[in-house]
Amino acid sequence: MHDTAKFGIIGGTGVYDLPVITPEQETLIRTERGVVNAQLGHYSGGDGELSVVFVARHGTGHSVPPHRINYHANILALQQLGVTQVLGTTAVGSLRESVRPGELVLLDQFLDFTSGRNYTFFDGGPDGVRHTDMTHPYDESMRQMLIEVADACDLYLRPRGTYVCTEGPRFETAAEIDMFARLGGDVVGMTNVPEVVLARELGLQYAAVSLVTNYGAGLSDSPLTHEEVQEAMEENQSQIAELTSGLIKRLAEDNGEESDI
Repeated sequence: MHDTAKFGIIGGTGVYDLPVITPEQETLIRTERGVVNAQLGHYSGGDGELSVVFVARHGTGHSVPPHRINYHANILALQQLGVTQVLGTTAVGSLRESVRPGELVLLDQFLDFTSGRNYTFFDGGPDGVRHTDMTHPYDESMRQMLIEVADACDLYLRPRGTYVCTEGPRFETAAEIDMFARLGGDVVGMTNVPEVVLARELGLQYAAVSLVTNYGAGLSDSPLTHEEVQEAMEENQSQIAELTSGLIKRLAEDNGEESDI
């Protein structure tokens, strides 16, 4: 299985519970940056086959807060399993009244407001100094594929969105939400950086879809709770599941066409 895994999903456990995937096994992947629990599965249909790896970003039972996630180990585990294409799913707050709770946003840019995280694999030493181009941090080919899949599934997907990443685990102040919007942000979350950066450094094709669970502080009359975010994610995760299932079928179809060449 390790040699055939191609597609990786990083997100919540509800995303892995997809009817199109046949679960195969759960395994611990040891990397130089730590151990990762990965769930392995397989898609097989008339349009092709695809091995799938799922990593729960926050660990088993959503036990790891955003500032303590081992992003390096998660990305390395996917690479060691042979994954070349990755979809990250995130829950986010909206920075704009026009971006409504329940909507899906396909990320194309980010603004980083985290602090104290380890952002890179490239720490110098024998390999020297390396800088990674981040003009387009999310893979454009996968983004286009997701847009096409959403259209085919009749799902509303915002084709662009700037993700503001904060350190957490606290939620943002109303003043911060206002500032992020003025700077060009569309949604706010706590996990996409350094995940997207590390994936790009290792050459993985990485795209991310965010589910808007709430309005940011100051845009809503009531204070936000973690339970509210979880409930909104559970109520709307069927959209992400449908989009992810469609993407898996599309990737399997493309792999089948390549194998016929």
